[in-house]
Amino acid sequence: MAAPGEGCSEPAGREPRLRDTPEDICFEATANAIALHPARPLLAAGDVDGDVYLYSYSCTEGENRQLWSSGHHLKSCRDVAFSQDGQKLFTVSKDKSIHILTVEEGRLETRFPKAHSSALNCVLPVDNHVFATGDDGGGLKVWDLRKGDAILEARQQEEYISAMAVDGNGKILLTASGDGTLGVFNVKRRRFELLSEPQNGDLTSVVLLKRGKKVACGSSEGTIYLFNWDGFGAASDRFALRAESVDCMVPITDSIVCVGSLDGVIRAVNVLPNRVLGCVGQHLGEPIEQLAVAPGGQLLASCAHDQKVKFWDVSALGGLVVDDYRKKKKKGGPLRALSGKAAGSGEDFFADLRDEAEPEAAAGSDSDGSD
Repeated sequence: MAAPGEGCSEPAGREPRLRDTPEDICFEATANAIALHPARPLLAAGDVDGDVYLYSYSCTEGENRQLWSSGHHLKSCRDVAFSQDGQKLFTVSKDKSIHILTVEEGRLETRFPKAHSSALNCVLPVDNHVFATGDDGGGLKVWDLRKGDAILEARQQEEYISAMAVDGNGKILLTASGDGTLGVFNVKRRRFELLSEPQNGDLTSVVLLKRGKKVACGSSEGTIYLFNWDGFGAASDRFALRAESVDCMVPITDSIVCVGSLDGVIRAVNVLPNRVLGCVGQHLGEPIEQLAVAPGGQLLASCAHDQKVKFWDVSALGGLVVDDYRKKKKKGGPLRALSGKAAGSGEDFFADLRDEAEPEAAAGSDSDGSD
């Protein structure tokens, strides 16, 4: 297995300097999935060849390091996730297997070879013993490592499970599906609760916002659908981003998410009031596969079809307050840069942003999401 590069470009004979964000990490194959460790500066990545890598990352130039790699999957690694205690790494693959590796050494600790009847697509740790997996056929399984087997199996959705989320109590599990529905499962009672009405397009992502009172789902049509926590049957609101798609989404604050799209742009979006705040970063013209946020919400990582993992400074998003006031703005203007590496960024951007009640002229921010 060829090892990926530790930095995309490293000038020789220069003193290491401190950067705002870690350098890009380059891979020999496209990274499908990334995850950031809950406590330490570690990044896990799984690629289309089935290889899994663990890196330490640093803002000091030249200090990104590959710690280990694992080639146990026979086909593409579709998702990776750290356990909540940070001791284990879960990986799932198109080869229908689940692997659980030790974070320290990359040693394969537990393996479920034919975990599902279809190719696996996503994995989500619920607590330190329980985790959930979703497959290409709409199948969901919840596993208990203490029992060494699944404690809940369901196939309520007709298309692939694209993403999952769980509430803070580890009780209610939500599944987004390619059939446009949001599935609701009770992990504690080990049962299916309900499906939402189908939305337009595939649901590609699901996150909890507003202290768990709202759920946001991204769609392949470029729309974010909002659900009330006590009303999963039908969306309470929707917000069209004027992006080609919403392929992945992570919460940065209780109201702000970053979304990745087919056009390679990472947008920051405020939910209720619904605004596209601007561009955090981009993989030029390359579809974004996955996003991950570091503990504390200061740093965002992204992987795309350009075979790179890039890092973005999102620390400024934490202090933003967006109110209901809407300034008149030019339709279809360029997305405003929200980080130093975002296209079109300017030195005075953050000062301007703090002075404004609402960031101006973001492409796709004309919809109020009121329909």
